[in-house]
This record gives sequence, C-alpha cells and structure tokens, in this order.
Amino acid sequence: MRISGVDGVPGGWVVCVLSGSGRTREVTWTVVPDAASVLAATAGCDAVGIDIPLSVPAGAQRREAEILASARLGRARSSLFPTPPAPVLDAGSYDEACAAAQAVTGKKISLQTWYIVGKIREFQQVRLPSSVVEAHPELTFRTMAPSRAFAAKKTARGAGQRVAALSEWVPSAASLGDLPTAA
Repeated sequence: MRISGVDGVPGGWVVCVLSGSGRTREVTWTVVPDAASVLAATAGCDAVGIDIPLSVPAGAQRREAEILASARLGRARSSLFPTPPAPVLDAGSYDEACAAAQAVTGKKISLQTWYIVGKIREFQQVRLPSSVVEAHPELTFRTMAPSRAFAAKKTARGAGQRVAALSEWVPSAASLGDLPTAA
C-alpha cells in the first residue's frame, strides 16, 4: 500500500509517501513546485490527502465538508478557516480578493486565506484522480488518536502528541528527521 500526504510550503509542496505496511513502512519526502508535480509524485498511491481546499463554493454558503470538519474539531475549529468563494480566485490583489469575497458573502477574507489563494488556484487547474482527497491535519490527527485530547500544536506537548499519533503510521519518529528544509 502507498499513501501520501501533501502540504503547501513556500515555492511549492512537500510530499510524504508511505510505502508498505505497519512498522516496516518506507517514508520518502520530496518538495515539488506545483500541483501537476504533486500528481506526478503521488501517481500510483492508493490514497493522497492534500491540505488545501480542492473545491470552492460558488456562493456565500460554506462547504458541507467544512461544516462537518468544524463540528468534529470542536475547540480546535479555529485551525479551519472558510474556503473563499470562487470569485476570489480571480483577484489579483488582497484588496480585490476582499472586495470579491465581500460582494458574495458580506465578509472580507483573512490575509491567511489570501496567502493560499494561489495554491487553491493550482488545484483548480488540474484533473484530480479519485485517489486524491482534501485533508485537514488537525482532523487527521484526531482520527488517528480519537481518545487523545490534543494540546495546542505550537506547544511541546502538542507537538509530542502529534508525533505519538504518527507513530502508528511511520516506522519511527526518526523518519521525521528527513523532512525537507522547506517543510
């Protein structure tokens, strides 16, 4: 079995591929420049989870996936911010994006949302295989360790809890030592 997790990094995407099963999984890391390269790097994977909205709402309504994820995250729902409506993807500046969002939803977008608009655009321009799904890291950790009450991710305790949750999926925490510099 081959599974992959993908997240945006400055100038591209970090791709983690887990091959094999159980404690003998092989972990490989790469950084690629764009969505097409992500799909090439994950070709043949049984499942690929990407931390970016893969669909955008046409109107003011939040996506059902966000509503469900927000409910499941509970207090950690602040790590999930609303996906901008489709007209925001055509904006050339933050001010234009805010105006487009406000026209559709009545609210401006955050600067954090603006910073991922280019990444969202990339995946709007490629055809996704059925093995590719949108993923949210905090929801993923809570699925891997459902009985754990996670501390904030930026604390030592929170980081340790997330590494512990990963220990069922990667051969050892040492696998994280090979993370690319950009990640």
